[in-house]
Amino acid sequence: MPIPLSVESIWSDYSRSVGGVDEERFYEAFHFGDTETMANELGQLVLTGRKQATAGSVSSVEAAGKRIPQAGDLSVVTDWSGKPLCIIETGRVDVMPFDQVSAEFAAVEGEGDGSLEYWRRGHTKYFTRECQRTGNTFSGRMLVSCERLQVGDRPPAPSAG
Repeated sequence: MPIPLSVESIWSDYSRSVGGVDEERFYEAFHFGDTETMANELGQLVLTGRKQATAGSVSSVEAAGKRIPQAGDLSVVTDWSGKPLCIIETGRVDVMPFDQVSAEFAAVEGEGDGSLEYWRRGHTKYFTRECQRTGNTFSGRMLVSCERLQVGDRPPAPSAG
Protein backbone atom coordinates (compact mmCIF):
# COMPACT_ATOMS: atom_id res chain seq x y z
CA MET A 1 0.00 0.00 0.00
CA PRO A 2 1.54 3.34 -1.02
CA ILE A 3 2.26 5.90 1.68
CA PRO A 4 -0.11 8.91 1.39
CA LEU A 5 1.56 12.03 0.00
CA SER A 6 1.19 13.92 3.27
CA VAL A 7 3.06 11.16 5.12
CA GLU A 8 5.71 11.12 2.40
CA SER A 9 6.10 14.88 2.82
CA ILE A 10 6.69 14.79 6.58
CA TRP A 11 9.05 11.84 6.13
CA SER A 12 11.04 13.67 3.41
CA ASP A 13 11.16 16.88 5.45
CA TYR A 14 12.34 14.99 8.51
CA SER A 15 14.98 13.11 6.56
CA ARG A 16 16.32 16.35 5.08
CA SER A 17 16.32 18.09 8.47
CA VAL A 18 18.56 15.42 10.01
CA GLY A 19 20.85 15.06 7.01
CA GLY A 20 19.29 11.87 5.73
CA VAL A 21 17.78 8.78 7.30
CA ASP A 22 18.56 5.16 6.57
CA GLU A 23 15.27 3.94 5.04
CA GLU A 24 15.61 0.71 7.03
CA ARG A 25 14.68 2.75 10.11
CA PHE A 26 11.18 3.49 8.77
CA TYR A 27 8.79 1.18 10.60
CA GLU A 28 5.30 2.34 9.63
CA ALA A 29 2.78 5.14 9.28
CA PHE A 30 -0.10 4.51 11.66
CA HIS A 31 -2.73 5.89 14.00
CA PHE A 32 -3.18 4.69 17.56
CA GLY A 33 -6.23 2.63 18.49
CA ASP A 34 -9.13 1.26 16.51
CA THR A 35 -11.65 4.10 16.59
CA GLU A 36 -11.57 7.67 15.32
CA THR A 37 -11.95 9.11 18.81
CA MET A 38 -9.16 6.95 20.21
CA ALA A 39 -6.81 7.65 17.30
CA ASN A 40 -7.27 11.40 17.52
CA GLU A 41 -7.10 11.60 21.33
CA LEU A 42 -4.00 9.41 21.62
CA GLY A 43 -2.28 11.29 18.81
CA GLN A 44 -2.85 14.54 20.69
CA LEU A 45 -1.45 13.01 23.88
CA VAL A 46 1.76 12.25 21.96
CA LEU A 47 1.92 15.81 20.66
CA THR A 48 1.53 17.28 24.15
CA GLY A 49 4.24 14.99 25.52
CA ARG A 50 1.92 13.17 27.91
CA LYS A 51 1.99 9.88 25.96
CA GLN A 52 5.59 8.66 25.81
CA ALA A 53 4.93 4.95 25.38
CA THR A 54 2.61 2.50 23.72
CA ALA A 55 1.82 -1.18 24.03
CA GLY A 56 1.05 -3.64 21.26
CA SER A 57 -0.04 -7.24 21.14
CA VAL A 58 2.81 -9.38 19.87
CA SER A 59 0.37 -11.87 18.29
CA SER A 60 -1.39 -9.07 16.37
CA VAL A 61 1.92 -7.70 15.09
CA GLU A 62 2.90 -11.18 13.94
CA ALA A 63 -0.55 -11.77 12.37
CA ALA A 64 0.00 -8.61 10.32
CA GLY A 65 3.32 -10.03 9.07
CA LYS A 66 5.38 -7.36 10.82
CA ARG A 67 8.19 -7.48 13.32
CA ILE A 68 8.06 -6.00 16.79
CA PRO A 69 9.35 -2.41 16.85
CA GLN A 70 13.02 -2.03 17.72
CA ALA A 71 15.05 0.77 19.27
CA GLY A 72 15.87 3.34 16.60
CA ASP A 73 12.77 2.68 14.47
CA LEU A 74 11.00 5.76 13.15
CA SER A 75 7.25 5.92 12.49
CA VAL A 76 4.83 8.57 11.32
CA VAL A 77 1.87 8.98 13.66
CA THR A 78 -1.31 10.10 11.93
CA ASP A 79 -4.79 11.02 13.02
CA TRP A 80 -7.71 8.79 12.01
CA SER A 81 -7.97 10.46 8.60
CA GLY A 82 -4.30 9.85 7.79
CA LYS A 83 -3.07 13.39 8.42
CA PRO A 84 0.47 13.18 9.83
CA LEU A 85 0.88 14.48 13.36
CA CYS A 86 4.53 13.72 14.08
CA ILE A 87 7.40 11.33 13.69
CA ILE A 88 8.27 9.20 16.68
CA GLU A 89 11.44 7.30 17.41
CA THR A 90 11.28 4.04 19.30
CA GLY A 91 13.52 4.04 22.35
CA ARG A 92 13.40 0.87 24.39
CA VAL A 93 11.08 -2.09 23.76
CA ASP A 94 10.34 -4.66 26.45
CA VAL A 95 8.24 -7.74 25.70
CA MET A 96 6.35 -9.22 28.63
CA PRO A 97 3.05 -10.83 29.57
CA PHE A 98 0.15 -8.37 29.80
CA ASP A 99 -0.29 -8.97 33.53
CA GLN A 100 3.36 -8.04 34.22
CA VAL A 101 3.15 -4.53 32.76
CA SER A 102 4.20 -2.11 35.52
CA ALA A 103 2.48 0.89 37.02
CA GLU A 104 5.47 2.96 35.89
CA PHE A 105 4.89 1.95 32.26
CA ALA A 106 1.15 2.68 32.52
CA ALA A 107 1.97 6.17 33.83
CA VAL A 108 4.44 6.84 31.00
CA GLU A 109 1.87 5.66 28.44
CA GLY A 110 -0.11 8.66 29.68
CA GLU A 111 -3.67 7.56 29.08
CA GLY A 112 -6.62 8.31 31.36
CA ASP A 113 -5.55 8.94 34.96
CA GLY A 114 -2.19 7.22 34.35
CA SER A 115 -2.89 4.41 36.79
CA LEU A 116 -2.17 0.74 36.21
CA GLU A 117 -5.84 -0.04 36.89
CA TYR A 118 -6.95 2.37 34.14
CA TRP A 119 -4.31 0.95 31.78
CA ARG A 120 -5.43 -2.63 32.41
CA ARG A 121 -9.13 -1.86 31.94
CA GLY A 122 -8.59 0.06 28.71
CA HIS A 123 -6.04 -2.31 27.25
CA THR A 124 -8.06 -5.41 28.17
CA LYS A 125 -10.95 -4.01 26.12
CA TYR A 126 -8.70 -2.96 23.24
CA PHE A 127 -6.66 -6.18 23.11
CA THR A 128 -9.84 -8.27 23.37
CA ARG A 129 -11.21 -6.54 20.25
CA GLU A 130 -7.86 -6.87 18.51
CA CYS A 131 -7.60 -10.57 19.39
CA GLN A 132 -11.09 -11.17 18.00
CA ARG A 133 -10.05 -9.59 14.69
CA THR A 134 -6.96 -11.81 14.44
CA GLY A 135 -8.54 -15.05 15.68
CA ASN A 136 -6.72 -15.03 19.03
CA THR A 137 -7.97 -15.00 22.61
CA PHE A 138 -7.08 -12.33 25.13
CA SER A 139 -5.25 -13.53 28.22
CA GLY A 140 -3.22 -11.93 30.99
CA ARG A 141 -0.37 -14.14 29.78
CA MET A 142 -0.43 -12.79 26.21
CA LEU A 143 2.77 -11.05 25.23
CA VAL A 144 2.78 -7.31 24.70
CA SER A 145 5.54 -5.08 23.41
CA CYS A 146 5.98 -2.11 25.72
CA GLU A 147 7.52 0.58 23.54
CA ARG A 148 9.04 3.82 24.82
CA LEU A 149 8.88 6.62 22.28
CA GLN A 150 9.91 10.18 21.72
CA VAL A 151 8.68 12.75 19.25
CA GLY A 152 11.24 13.38 16.55
CA ASP A 153 9.48 15.92 14.30
CA ARG A 154 6.14 17.56 13.62
CA PRO A 155 4.79 19.08 10.44
CA PRO A 156 4.84 22.87 10.46
CA ALA A 157 1.64 24.56 11.62
CA PRO A 158 -0.41 25.98 8.74
CA SER A 159 0.38 29.63 8.15
CA ALA A 160 -2.35 32.17 8.75
CA GLY A 161 -3.51 34.16 5.85
